Amino acid sequence: MPRKLFIKTYGCQMNVYDSERMAEAMGAAGYEQTATAEEADMILLNTCHIREKAAEKVYSELGRFKGLKAANPDLKIGVAGCVAQAEGEEIIRRQPLVDLVVGPQSYHRLPAMEAKVRDGGRAVDTDFPEEDKFAHLPARPLPDRAPTAFLTVQEGCDKFCAFCVVPYTRGAEVSRPVARILAEAEDLVTRGVREITLLGQNVNAYHGEGEVGPWGLARLIRRLAKIDGLARIRFTTSHPNDMEDDLIAAHGDCPKLMPYLHLPVQSGSDRILKRMNRKHTAEQYLRLIERIRVARPDLLLSGDFIVGFPEETEADFQATLDLVEAVGYGQAYSFKYSARPGTPAAERATVDPDVADDRLQRLQALLKRQQIAAQEAMVGRNVTVLLEKPGRLPGQMIGKSDYLHAVHVTTDQPRGTLLPVRIAASSANSLAGETMTGL
Repeated sequence: MPRKLFIKTYGCQMNVYDSERMAEAMGAAGYEQTATAEEADMILLNTCHIREKAAEKVYSELGRFKGLKAANPDLKIGVAGCVAQAEGEEIIRRQPLVDLVVGPQSYHRLPAMEAKVRDGGRAVDTDFPEEDKFAHLPARPLPDRAPTAFLTVQEGCDKFCAFCVVPYTRGAEVSRPVARILAEAEDLVTRGVREITLLGQNVNAYHGEGEVGPWGLARLIRRLAKIDGLARIRFTTSHPNDMEDDLIAAHGDCPKLMPYLHLPVQSGSDRILKRMNRKHTAEQYLRLIERIRVARPDLLLSGDFIVGFPEETEADFQATLDLVEAVGYGQAYSFKYSARPGTPAAERATVDPDVADDRLQRLQALLKRQQIAAQEAMVGRNVTVLLEKPGRLPGQMIGKSDYLHAVHVTTDQPRGTLLPVRIAASSANSLAGETMTGL
């Protein structure tokens, strides 16, 4: 009988992708996934270090598994991901029920680590190995997949923003070779995938080795667009300083590249941007947005914002509100600053928590109004929806529009269908569509 593997994933889309690849690596070692920890022979927590008190939340989660370990002494428990990278052997010291700790650059070594712990040992691997971990992973399997998939093309970051742990937990920027990305993409398409989202901590810094030297992200996208059966391409997350001219142009001349861009700015204050080590100004960001919208006027923009960053004044915060008003976001993510140990900003004086809370509520109210306005502007428009899963109602399907809006529509078409739809109504977080034949 195959052993059972339970993976709980925290955080970003790259962690979702990493969890899939860890499951594939362990599948080759004789494991199959289960949806519940109670059935598992091995539990893996794939962790994220971005949110506040991330490590403490992991220890709290591990504490919940004590009963399972007591009932099944053969149960193996592992911690993976960015908290694993940051904490290392400290995890086992603080929580002895943990058998293995593996960083995000070493999970291709999981089968060997599992064999070690099955023999009664402990295993910790938080190195940044020189070899390409993807080259050591098995081919992606043939389960019944959704019509969308993530594909990591780049990892790590060299930007060293003052608030961010990614350079320390994911390492320096590394780009995968073009040939391996193309092979994985073509394989995904043969398995029914219609839309691929290219992933990277700083994805538009991609410069993977290709024919006659390195390729940029735009060239990679244009080559991916030639794959028969691949209908849509997206990418996330980007840095404003790496939006090169050819990538801007691709938004206008590559039909398979969807009109949605996540481009974090974090603050609208030049003083705070400098303190964040972002290496761009608010004006430079706004001019960049103008250039992208010239290339693709209907582009829907998404962003990230941090409020209450150390030393942020009311004037700094007002500059953020002014930038948001000027851009007009269709979607955005906003957070109150929380210190990450080991980052430069962690040593600075903090903003009063009540002041930061108030600013976050004001910013989120503005962003929500913009999101609602963007959704309501879709009513009456014709879009294409990639059907992904059944809805709550009989005969209903849910999918994503070109602009990444969730759309529900009554249809008998199967998932994976690209369905022309007219948007009939907007609700809190989704749109209602009508098939063109039903109008």
